[in-house]
Amino acid sequence: MAKLDQNEVLFERAQKTIPGGVNSPVRAFRQVGGTPRFVAKAKGPYFWDANGQKYIDYIGSWGPMILGHGHPAVLEAVQKAALDG
Repeated sequence: MAKLDQNEVLFERAQKTIPGGVNSPVRAFRQVGGTPRFVAKAKGPYFWDANGQKYIDYIGSWGPMILGHGHPAVLEAVQKAALDG
């Protein structure tokens, strides 16, 4: 029995509440076919999708392109800011 693709499940669910089922440049998946990856976690230059598959984040937009995902200095600063209210 084939394992259920969690990205497919999440994409189907997302299409019911988000226009196109995705945000931002991921809408390009409709043009090239396939299912967008739903990120479960990220660290440094990598991210893992809902199926646990590891990828290199070649896009790294909105911050990670500078330091990677989950950089310790960024996490520390965010935690400090949150504690300061």
